[in-house]
Amino acid sequence: MECREAVVSYLSWGLVVGGGAYLLRQMQNCAEYGRYAPTQARCCPARLGWFLQEVPALLVPLLLLLLSAETGTGRRLLIGTFMLHYFHRSIIYAFLTRGRPIPLIIVVCAVIFCSLNGFLQGHFLLHCARFEDTWLTRARLTAGIVVFALGMIINIHSDYILRGLRKPGEVIYRVPHGGMFEFVSGANFFGEIVEWCGYAVAVWALPAFAFAFFTICSIGPRACMHHRNYQQRFEDYPRSRKAIIPFIL
Repeated sequence: MECREAVVSYLSWGLVVGGGAYLLRQMQNCAEYGRYAPTQARCCPARLGWFLQEVPALLVPLLLLLLSAETGTGRRLLIGTFMLHYFHRSIIYAFLTRGRPIPLIIVVCAVIFCSLNGFLQGHFLLHCARFEDTWLTRARLTAGIVVFALGMIINIHSDYILRGLRKPGEVIYRVPHGGMFEFVSGANFFGEIVEWCGYAVAVWALPAFAFAFFTICSIGPRACMHHRNYQQRFEDYPRSRKAIIPFIL
């Protein structure tokens, strides 16, 4: 398949513009799922919803990879990091989650986003990216992969802590403790942001940076909203804990 440079450019800048618009919207009203979901919304069971909305970002790059005649080690490594996150999110996390049902409109929007972003990241890495012979030995790649792995560990561990706060069937909220939750209220969001920033550093191209930017704009404000919600719910909530960036914000 030939590189569709125009499509890559449009989708990448769409992420940047869309991320900025989403940030402005969430400064007014947080995305309506989880604890912020309207009571009258038509919903999908949490496990099915997470699977359906995340799995396109795993299957679309996988299909592109299987249809590609030639792929180098670097391309497989980078697309593998992207797919690893979504394998965990759509298969493992979706099976384990004890979250609230997800509004159908959120699931539909997420399916569209994950399909388009899965195509963007996969197509760019497999057909558009140009890597030098010494690229695999560069410190930037190693640093990016290490940061990605660190972020994924934080994200998975934080989700584990959150699951432990509820028994099956419960929808109550408790104060999370341990891991990065000792520093920020949105430890799971912090971990995911670190992941995609590491991915962007490793890829070092507009599509990856655009996705990292969109991630910050979409879940950063949600972490701040969670922080305020915790403070309102619990009088003894740790005052030293920040919202999303340890010691800063």
